[in-house]
Amino acid sequence: MIQSIQIDGFKSIVSQTIELGRVNCFIGANGVGKSNVLEAMGVLGAAANGRVDDESLLRRGVRPGVPRLYKTSFESANVPVHIGIQAKSEGATYRVSLLNPLDNPDPAWSFKTERLTAGAEEIISDGVRSKRNLTPTAGLAALKLVDVAIDSPAASMMKRLQEFAIYSPNTPTLRAMVSDPQSRNPLGLSGGRLAEAFAEFRKSILDHDDELLDGIFELVDWVADIQTTTSAGALLSPSVARTKEVLKFTDRFMRKSRNTLTAYDASEGALYVLFCAILCLSPHAPQMLAIDNLDQALNPRLVARLTAKLAGWLARANSSRQLLFTAHNPAVLDGLDLRDPQVKLFAVERNSKGHTVIRPIELSDELLRMNTDYPLSRLWLMGNLGAMPNV
Repeated sequence: MIQSIQIDGFKSIVSQTIELGRVNCFIGANGVGKSNVLEAMGVLGAAANGRVDDESLLRRGVRPGVPRLYKTSFESANVPVHIGIQAKSEGATYRVSLLNPLDNPDPAWSFKTERLTAGAEEIISDGVRSKRNLTPTAGLAALKLVDVAIDSPAASMMKRLQEFAIYSPNTPTLRAMVSDPQSRNPLGLSGGRLAEAFAEFRKSILDHDDELLDGIFELVDWVADIQTTTSAGALLSPSVARTKEVLKFTDRFMRKSRNTLTAYDASEGALYVLFCAILCLSPHAPQMLAIDNLDQALNPRLVARLTAKLAGWLARANSSRQLLFTAHNPAVLDGLDLRDPQVKLFAVERNSKGHTVIRPIELSDELLRMNTDYPLSRLWLMGNLGAMPNV
């Protein structure tokens, strides 16, 4: 797994180092920089793949913007002209410094330095640039990987970074009412291919694991079963877009003759639960991924129960799969088991200078004592965890 990331000079983040686990939750007020953490990872993923441009960033779910929006520009901070991002795993480190000129950028992104190490071995070092080519548009680490053993810590880490993506699901895309602008396997970044992904998922994993399937269904109490069918065999309004596969939800409270709902008719909460379960459990999902606003469209009790499932799902599918997510609903905290060292909670705030500060929240003796009387969600609302909006 990626053990830590370091971000320097990116958007509102002047300089921060974050120690990661398997499940990583970022909480805080709107506009404090939670999504900036995820997007910095997206930029690093593009660099690891050899090129940073609008297309490669959109492919990873990074919001497009003019160059000046990516670069830290606080009057009170003396920051370098480049953006620096680093990832470290057990046995490997990858760091890149990127130039992003503000005036007439051509290209918009270029590599200043790049460093990839595996233990004491330097695969790519800072000194690889010639004086005539200080700002190449393509990274060298991605090309050099062909000479690195596939089981090397460096190759494993770079593959994880290259696959990283930020998912931001929305209800129309989950319902297959609109197409997903960034289609991927198993799911598009906005939730496209949900029916197809669930069909593949159930066929490959769940047919022989009723306990796991029941654990997903129990999050939505009205669901008795979920299947897929072709659009020709589904009861759809003529105005609804037709896709190859259609989700069918069986409502256990309704008459058998009328108890089947498609994704177009089912509650959006059920769709978001399926979306998260597939990303955590599918063998085709990235080894490292992010979900921006995991708690949207979910009621407080459901989001707490869903969050409680995440660590187990990730560990069950792949012992090294990692998830980063942002949230605003305090109930998310009640699903996090902070006694598990692989479950991390971070408070994200702006300091007096406006810089984003990311602080890990750990179960200190004092917090444990207060937690016996109040859930973490209440402690957050009471101001004991920080990261509360000053409104």
